[in-house]
This record gives sequence, C-alpha cells and structure tokens, in this order.
Amino acid sequence: MEQFSTRQNKISRLIQKELAEIFLKEYRSHFSGTLISVTVVRVTADLSLARAYLSIYPSEKAAETLASIRLISKPIRGVLGKKVGKQLRVIPELEFFIDDSLDYIDKIDRLLEK
Repeated sequence: MEQFSTRQNKISRLIQKELAEIFLKEYRSHFSGTLISVTVVRVTADLSLARAYLSIYPSEKAAETLASIRLISKPIRGVLGKKVGKQLRVIPELEFFIDDSLDYIDKIDRLLEK
C-alpha cells in the first residue's frame, strides 16, 4: 500500500469535494437522469495528476457518461481552477475512472443470497 503525504491527502479531499460540487451544479443539465458521485481522488506525489474515481448511477449509463466526462475534462479542470486557484499553485491534470466497488459489493451480496 503506497503512503500518501498529508498534503496529498488534503489536496485529494479538496479536489473530491469541489469536483462533486461541479458535477452537481455546473454540469447538472449535461448529465440529467444520471447521478455522479466522486468516491475517491488520488493525487500523484508531484501533485501534477489527480485520478478521480466516479460512481455513476444508473450503472448501465456508466461507460457512456465516463466517455462524455473525459471529453470535457479540460473545461472541468478550468472550473476547478477557478474554485481552488487560491489554494493550489498548479491545478492537476484530471483523469476519470469508474469506481465499480458498489457494483462489486452488490454482486457479492447477490451471490451470498443464493
């Protein structure tokens, strides 16, 4: 398990909170009918890259929604920069991934019920 510095953890939490707000407020109409939760953000040691893991509901729309988010990652980074520019000198590049841990848990639950 890799160790994260306190600074990395603080920045990860800040970016997670702000991205969640961006998806909720700025891009709400863009993804109507889809719930996007930012479950985890991991920032590299040099703070140049943030990997955001998203939980997308309904999961049938996950791949399509993730593709759309990746297409607009630059504008999302721009909005993020306006929100956290005072706290961070460099706004990290954003990469988005599906966090399918909830689907995995659901699958395990269904298997256990059999």
